[in-house]
Amino acid sequence: MAEIEIRPFAEGDADDVLSVILPIQREEFGIDITADAQPDLRVIPDFYQSGKGQFWVAVKDGVIVGTLGLKDIGHNQAALRKMFVAAEVRGREHGVAARLLDHLFAHARDAGLTDIFLGTTDKFVAAHRFYEKNGFTEIAKSALPRAFPLMAVDSKFYRYKVG
Repeated sequence: MAEIEIRPFAEGDADDVLSVILPIQREEFGIDITADAQPDLRVIPDFYQSGKGQFWVAVKDGVIVGTLGLKDIGHNQAALRKMFVAAEVRGREHGVAARLLDHLFAHARDAGLTDIFLGTTDKFVAAHRFYEKNGFTEIAKSALPRAFPLMAVDSKFYRYKVG
């Protein structure tokens, strides 16, 4: 089995990031969303890799197979966004999602973050189980901080207390 490397997003990764995210959104889950509707993915360094934020990619055999963004929203809080793992490397045997999340949690602790929030769609049932298993608690939309970047497709929300 090829080794999977987790590293920060680098210049030149943008098209490969889109090639992971868009097929999962559109083909697997039938979400009618385009790259243009996600402008953050064209400005990852400015949008995610500023303040206490970061954006990671999982790479296998030189190809990006997973993504995870952390957006600094101020007040030592952040939003987890764009967590996607290609179907061929999903599951416990590969551990890609868990390793991406481990990098996020370590970064959050080192950066002094206190809370991580996320929004997701009702369709991502396996993701809900994964988040809950990893310490996220479901919250009401009204409990989100004002600065949380809401997406139109988000209908379920979670909070993780960094500690």
